[in-house]
Amino acid sequence: MSGLVPRGRRLAVDVGSVRIGVASCDPDGMLATPVETVARSSDGRDLTRIAELVAEYEAIEVIVGLPTTLRGEHGAAADAATGFGARIARRIDPVPVVFHDERLTTVAATAMLRASGRSTRSHKAVIDQAAAVAILQSWLDQRARQYPVGGAAGE
Repeated sequence: MSGLVPRGRRLAVDVGSVRIGVASCDPDGMLATPVETVARSSDGRDLTRIAELVAEYEAIEVIVGLPTTLRGEHGAAADAATGFGARIARRIDPVPVVFHDERLTTVAATAMLRASGRSTRSHKAVIDQAAAVAILQSWLDQRARQYPVGGAAGE
C-alpha cells in the first residue's frame, strides 16, 4: 500500500532498567525534543504514564529504542526493550509501536551534554531524555532519506 507519510507527532522512548527517557517531534517530523523522564516501575505506572503521554501529545506512532550490540545482535537489553514495547503496544492500541536501532545513542547523548557544559553525573534523567531525542531524531532522519518531502511511503 502506498501513500504519503502521515503527518503527526511521534514519541520515542529510551527504555532503561531504572528510567525511561521520552521525546517528541513536531507534527511535520522535523525536530525531536525532550519531553520527560519516567521512572520504571513493576506495577505498571510507567506504562500508564507513557500511555498518558501518547494521548496528551496525540502521537500517531511510538518509536522504541532497540539496544543492539555493535555487531547488530540482540541481548538482554534488546529483549527488555521488545518486552516493554509489546506491553506499551497493548496499552495504546491502535497507535503503532515500531523499534529503531539505538546503538550508541546514550553515548552520543552523554557527549552532547558534556559539550554543552552539563554534568552528566548530576543529570542522569536528562541523559535519558537526550537519548530518546537521539533515537527519535535518527528515526526521523532515516525516514526523511527514505521518503523525501512529497515522497510516497509503502510497506
